[in-house]
Amino acid sequence: MLNKDIILQELKKVKHPETRQSIVEMGMVDNLVVNGKVVGLTLKFKKAKDPFAASLKKSVEVAVKKVDPEIEVKILDTYPPVITGMVKDPLSDIKNIVAVASGKGGVGKSTVAVNLAVSMAKTGASVGLIDADVYGPSLPIMFDLQGQRPAVKKVGDKDLIVPIEKHGVKLNSIGFFVNPDDALVWRGPMATSALKQLLTQTDWGKLDYLFIDLPPGTGDVHLTIVQEMPVTGAVIVSTPQEVALADAVKGISMFTGEKINVPVLGLIENMAWFTPAELPENKYFIFGKEGVKNLAQKLGVELLGQIPLIQSICEDGDSGHPTVLDENNPAGQAFEKLALNLVKNIEKRNAEKAPTKKVEINHS
Repeated sequence: MLNKDIILQELKKVKHPETRQSIVEMGMVDNLVVNGKVVGLTLKFKKAKDPFAASLKKSVEVAVKKVDPEIEVKILDTYPPVITGMVKDPLSDIKNIVAVASGKGGVGKSTVAVNLAVSMAKTGASVGLIDADVYGPSLPIMFDLQGQRPAVKKVGDKDLIVPIEKHGVKLNSIGFFVNPDDALVWRGPMATSALKQLLTQTDWGKLDYLFIDLPPGTGDVHLTIVQEMPVTGAVIVSTPQEVALADAVKGISMFTGEKINVPVLGLIENMAWFTPAELPENKYFIFGKEGVKNLAQKLGVELLGQIPLIQSICEDGDSGHPTVLDENNPAGQAFEKLALNLVKNIEKRNAEKAPTKKVEINHS
């Protein structure tokens, strides 16, 4: 017979992704009512707008329906009161926000984002990087930070995440808050809700550049980014392969469309050619020759750089040691050149947007 004890036993298996404690042990479950085939309860969240609220409510519903799939689950949620005007917007001191995107997966977008951020930090700029690929976060591996968990600090009435800093880059990722072996089976609204909280509840401080490593494709996450943040511009990563170029065009079209209207700062050709370590002067165009370069010319978009396909880039990413840290590596030098080209383009666009001062002419 259905009763509260049976429901509580299932709810004890639901754990908060951040604390990894049972929501029952945390005292989050309140007002549990069982009435026939209807189960009602209140989830009491410990902080205002918990980024995992949507996913936790879904997990609760799934847990209850394990007892009986025909149960109707009704969930209310409560949060601590939010006092407005007490906390400064964490994004207000970020000068430039750059989205790193790709139409197609597997083109090395995250590798480019990581090395681009570290390259910028090496110039003395203050840099942040957020892993917005909620379904496949790779930042913890690429910075050798598996198992790390950012600290949380109280600022006014609000809890803010303190980003982990490594190689001069402030980092945050959904991968810091979930088990790396667990698949995130989230619908679009759940993913965007978690990402929104991750973006706006991180204490970034003053940054010259915040890079956002977007998931591949064009979807809810991309819309959330441009709607919630003042994005300076986007860079599109692609290989020279025709199938990748076709998706890159879709990415460009998304950012430059009327509803989004975010400037494309340039294209990046990754895996432009293969150079064996024993033959450093040789180039083999495995995925096609200069496909991204030709596309950039066709669309009137700047080609920011070409990154060769070198074994060490893959090895560096797997070991958590960004390639650009090795100044003698040709790929590292290519990333540095790419970063400088991007800085020039951002500065040029910012200058174009800056209001011109009216010059008063004295005719006396």
